[in-house]
Amino acid sequence: MKVCSFFAGCGGLDLGFEKAGFEVIWANEFDPTIEATYRHNHPKTIFNNADICTIQPSDIPECDGFIGGPPCQAWSLGGKGLGLRDARGKVFLEYIRLIKAKQPKFFVIENVEGILTAQHIKTFNSFIATLFEAGYIVTYALLNAKDFKIPQERKRVLVVGIRKELNKACLLPNPTSENIISLRQAIGDINEQPRMYQDGEKVNQEYGKYLNHDVYSGGFDEHFMARNRVRGWNELSFTIQAQAKNEPLHPQAPKMEYISANQRIFVKGKEYLYRRLSVRECARIQTFPDNFRFIYTDIKDGYKMVGNAVPPRLGQVLAEWIDKTLK
Repeated sequence: MKVCSFFAGCGGLDLGFEKAGFEVIWANEFDPTIEATYRHNHPKTIFNNADICTIQPSDIPECDGFIGGPPCQAWSLGGKGLGLRDARGKVFLEYIRLIKAKQPKFFVIENVEGILTAQHIKTFNSFIATLFEAGYIVTYALLNAKDFKIPQERKRVLVVGIRKELNKACLLPNPTSENIISLRQAIGDINEQPRMYQDGEKVNQEYGKYLNHDVYSGGFDEHFMARNRVRGWNELSFTIQAQAKNEPLHPQAPKMEYISANQRIFVKGKEYLYRRLSVRECARIQTFPDNFRFIYTDIKDGYKMVGNAVPPRLGQVLAEWIDKTLK
């Protein structure tokens, strides 16, 4: 089946659908810092860099499904929570506009768990009602990536709609009963020293064994130092973030020492062990293959692409369930 991708980012969700046998024929991403990465890793996909607000149904090729994750900042628990009062929140309506106009057999929407909180649930329900009225049977669930052999805690809302005349409803994937994947299993074999970059330094993308094994070495602010940011080798990672300064720390370091409810410090004498996970280590934890190359000159753009992506493994599981439902 053919799909069109919206808010494609570097293409994590797209890669998952491709691994499940779907063909991503067209993708839209407005951020110019991502285009080179998407084009490099998805050379067969037509890339569209227009603002979604300007896209008309006639611009989109005929396809079986739409997939996409509208910007999450307006709904995030860590943000201001402005919802539709945030311009980034309003583009959710643009995605719905195109679904209604183009009427694909199915659609996928991915977003953060904050969209289900009391602050935003009324708006979310209005989205679901609009899609139902547009002719879709809609199901949604809050899933945690760790339940699908992805080595991190990462809760996300997944919404799937299938056209009513197909008389099918897509049950969302069930958590696997298999053991969790630890940090040791995910990144334990990466023993090459990463390259460190401060603010403003241009990244040299000539690599050794591991692509994108780059670390942001800027300072740690009070917000970061308010909590322990280290998970051990035999544990899951914290959620991989889109902001470089907020990335989890490498498991080589001991857990940060408790000082007070809002303050932790690095263990005395072992400060040298504390570094953020590299872009490649974050990509591994997100389940990107090692040959997936992230192209950037500012290391913050590398972390942004990885952290905003849907883990490809989760995308694949979801795609397989949709394929099974439609068949």
